[in-house]
Amino acid sequence: VRELPWLMLALVIAIAGFSTLVLYSAAGGHMTWALPQGLRFIVFLGMAIAMSRLRPEWIKQAAFPAYVIVLLLLIFVEALGFVGGGAQRWLDLGPLNLQPSELMKPVIVLACAHFYALLPAREIRGRTALWPAALLIGLPAGLILIQPDLGTAMMVVLGGVTVMFLAGIPLRLFAGGALAMAVAGPIAFSFLHDYQRQRILIFMNPESD
Repeated sequence: VRELPWLMLALVIAIAGFSTLVLYSAAGGHMTWALPQGLRFIVFLGMAIAMSRLRPEWIKQAAFPAYVIVLLLLIFVEALGFVGGGAQRWLDLGPLNLQPSELMKPVIVLACAHFYALLPAREIRGRTALWPAALLIGLPAGLILIQPDLGTAMMVVLGGVTVMFLAGIPLRLFAGGALAMAVAGPIAFSFLHDYQRQRILIFMNPESD
């Protein structure tokens, strides 16, 4: 117990506690949403603590196989997944509906981190450090985007890009990527679903809703 990172755990618990309080408030002072969210947090916090005791070598060895498995699950979603709420995001496993895109959030971080751990330090600032990671990120993000699930696709991209930044990719390459996104943004916006466009517009102008 003494070996646990209590400062980090305290911060995570505080954030989760605040979000649970927000759900309680949003439900008008009822536990309708807050209780299930709180129970899920407790269960998965326990799982996270248990996983923290795993040897780092095991996690490194599992990173790429886990990536391939979740990527295949995303492909299965396109072929066999069922539609709910206008989106095709889940696999029906009987008593459990599995959403592989949620699994890709941590897996993309592990896969990108393992890729850069294997890459020689002298190549970190070259193009060979860029395109494989971009491919690792782009494949699942594209599959998630066509479900459609813009929010989760953005989270997968953000997770991967954060690892690229921490690995030491030159800032000029990020600037080039930002410029490309600025140019492609208006074009991509026109391909979004109506509700996705509304989310972005309302985010930019909260008083409109």
